[in-house]
Amino acid sequence: MRSHCVTDGMSPAFLGDEAVAAWTASGAPLVDLLRQAHTPGRLTGFRRGGRAAVLVTEPRHVHQVLGLGGDRYVKRSHRARPLLGDGMLTATGEAWRSQRKLLQAMFTGRGIQRWEHHIEGAAACVVDRWAERARRGEPTDIAEDVQFFTVDTIWRSLTDRPLDQETYVDLAAVQDIVAALPADVGGATALPTEVEAAIGALDERMLRALADARVRHRADGAGASVLDRLLDAAGTDPAYTDRLIRDELVTLLVAGYESSARTLTWAFVLLDEHPEIMERAAGDPRAVEAVLSETLRLYPTGWLLPRHSPADETLDGWAIPAGTDLLVCPYLTHRDPEVWPEPETFDPGRFPARSPLPPGAYLPFGIGPRACLGTRFAMREMEVLLGALLARFTVETTGPAGEAVFGINLRPAGPLHARVRERT
Repeated sequence: MRSHCVTDGMSPAFLGDEAVAAWTASGAPLVDLLRQAHTPGRLTGFRRGGRAAVLVTEPRHVHQVLGLGGDRYVKRSHRARPLLGDGMLTATGEAWRSQRKLLQAMFTGRGIQRWEHHIEGAAACVVDRWAERARRGEPTDIAEDVQFFTVDTIWRSLTDRPLDQETYVDLAAVQDIVAALPADVGGATALPTEVEAAIGALDERMLRALADARVRHRADGAGASVLDRLLDAAGTDPAYTDRLIRDELVTLLVAGYESSARTLTWAFVLLDEHPEIMERAAGDPRAVEAVLSETLRLYPTGWLLPRHSPADETLDGWAIPAGTDLLVCPYLTHRDPEVWPEPETFDPGRFPARSPLPPGAYLPFGIGPRACLGTRFAMREMEVLLGALLARFTVETTGPAGEAVFGINLRPAGPLHARVRERT
């Protein structure tokens, strides 16, 4: 590993204004600017519109910002607030702590067992769909299939009801909303008219689900769904208005399906390029888990995690003035050759790691107090579906998935068409 440098009081190295201006004029994605700024072993950054942004990729720096600095490096203004409102991902301070405490038991420890039947039920629907496509010799869109699965799984968990096609259309519009959100805190905030309309349709769907659940809740008493738990909270905590319940439902929907759907799509992209690994993973749960872990290393959905320093700080000796944005970038951290030899190579054999990784070196779901609450839920649903599909079908894509799109999440640009065949 790189040695610790004596940096007390030094300022990060910033890209020249001309380089930032050239990048801005080019219309290139933010990741291109980050690659220009990235210098292994030191803090670097750039300035835009009078604001300083520091790129954080060194594992020890990542650990200090996210793992140890939760109270000092904060979320300044969440990029997804127009969609998520005051849900748990955007909330801060005491409101965030209260909201997280309410939901934590449902997605950690033994709490995840309550969702197993929902995961298996949603997975069975995709297996049946693929069996029909295989029987007919028709291609399928893997990206669409896994998206339906993850939306179905989270909808069942939120409402205790399976997903119907009409509801799916409204909920799946979230992907278009997310795609329109800025990639970082310095991006544009105005949303296209059609995106505003999609948010409105989503709001109507959520409030309708809330009204239906409230009727059942009064008639039958407390149920087991997330929505039931939120209604219970509303009975004792005035903070849980219909609007906050809507915000929590949308937050859990986005967190519960976007990252898992994108990861499963990337997994099939990578497995198609490495058919020998696909064959080894068929029927082997440990190999399936390793495939997903390596996919998350190469394509972490949360590829950029912005934070803000409201006061003067020092980070590993580097001076961080008040008002600085810190851009933690798992995508670049996961490609650090000091930690990951041949970092661009898809190698599930890296997992489980043979020796402990440095803190901050692997963070597909974040680290520290604001790490993803649904990590185990996400891993379990992905393992169930990928394991079931690989065990029963062979997969051959019929066209590329498209380039990686670095928006608020990291996703392939287009569909992933493939032919699936039953194993003999």
